[in-house]
Amino acid sequence: MNRQFKYYLQISLIVFDFFILNFVFLITGFIFKEKIGLLTSNSYVEFWMVLNLCWLLISFSTRTYSTNNIINFESFTKRTAQVFLIWVIFILFYLFFLRKFEISRFFIFITLIDFAIGLLFNRFVYLGILYHFKTKDFLLKKILIVGYNETAKKLETYFEEEGINSKLLGFTEDEQNVTELSKHPILSGISNTIEIAKELNVEEIFSTITPEQNKYIYKLMNIAEKECIRFKIVPDFSLFINKPVYIDYIRDMPILSLRSEPLDDVGNRIKKRALDAIVSFLVVVFILSWLIPILGLLIYLESKGPIIFSQMRTGKNNKSFRCYKFRSMRVNNESDVKQATKNDQRITRVGKFIRKTSLDEFPQFLNVLRGEMSIVGPRPHMVRHTEDYSKIVDQFMIRQFLKPGITGWAQVNGYRGEISDPEQLKMRVHSDLWYLENWTIWLDLRIIFLTVYKVFKGDKNAF
Repeated sequence: MNRQFKYYLQISLIVFDFFILNFVFLITGFIFKEKIGLLTSNSYVEFWMVLNLCWLLISFSTRTYSTNNIINFESFTKRTAQVFLIWVIFILFYLFFLRKFEISRFFIFITLIDFAIGLLFNRFVYLGILYHFKTKDFLLKKILIVGYNETAKKLETYFEEEGINSKLLGFTEDEQNVTELSKHPILSGISNTIEIAKELNVEEIFSTITPEQNKYIYKLMNIAEKECIRFKIVPDFSLFINKPVYIDYIRDMPILSLRSEPLDDVGNRIKKRALDAIVSFLVVVFILSWLIPILGLLIYLESKGPIIFSQMRTGKNNKSFRCYKFRSMRVNNESDVKQATKNDQRITRVGKFIRKTSLDEFPQFLNVLRGEMSIVGPRPHMVRHTEDYSKIVDQFMIRQFLKPGITGWAQVNGYRGEISDPEQLKMRVHSDLWYLENWTIWLDLRIIFLTVYKVFKGDKNAF
């Protein structure tokens, strides 16, 4: 419901924010042109590009404009303030470390302050739009829910949180079925639903009781349409499946599945593969071409043996493949059965450095280029560990629906390295499943950005 409106609101907020940023930059430059000079100089043009690029990367990586965030004014404004502070820090780092002393400090200060004011102005405009939609009767849809049960209470919460132009008036339920107080009033019994709907000018009725549960619902459906009231049924699948379900359609036939899988769509798989192929090709040509000889020499000088460590790992659809890494340990007989641990005596000095900086993972871009892995996805485990872990966590094998990744949602959320207890494993699997169900190309870019950030920041679980 309201998907198109949310989409237009989302696009409008993005456009208005970028308009304010560029308007502030240009108008400040025009007003103080005698003090700072022309904005067409290389330094100012580069600064303008950095301002826009940083805002784009930070706001999208933090999902500032996601529909879940923009639907609530308080959370959206709070997220905007957080993103603005991060953006300012990035800009100051750029100016300081690249020594952009030729850019007027006065111009920088005025631009940042004016953009903050512009963002605040945009948020109040956005609040006005929400208020307009929630107060104008001709834009407001009045809603009635048939039944008062767990499904009805969930629906009530959704309307409260996401109902931009919807107003829930209450419920109709037979008195003997009401055993607790409700937030919205119980207006009448089910048999009087249409009379109450007509009296209150209700436009939509949502029934959380199916015709199979109460035959009278069929009659309500027919009467409602004759009275020009939309009638919708909210099925409760918990009667058949005791977990959330995802509904898709093959023509007019509804198909229930246990989860949404965006990468089940061929178009999405093509987009993800294109990103993988382009980035991995660039890394292989411009980084691995010189990194392999340099690290290879250092690895070999400290510990005789192969430069590249290869191991069978579990991949997509539970098919194994040979995964490549820079060798970080001395050659040993436990590499296929024992996971690396903190202060592991097998790790060499060079190995400790490349593991801490994640340089040991770079040969996996060859796996990505070959199509065995993706840049972002669940981390691949040793074949033996896959068998062991699948016995601990029931949903463990679901993560094998995807290609394994060099990095993943679990890793950027702190679940990397040694698995020391079942709870840690469950949280890692939970993160992988969330990624599977919520994939977008922007999410991949966000994870890549956060991975690079964590490499420079340092991760206590990297050893």
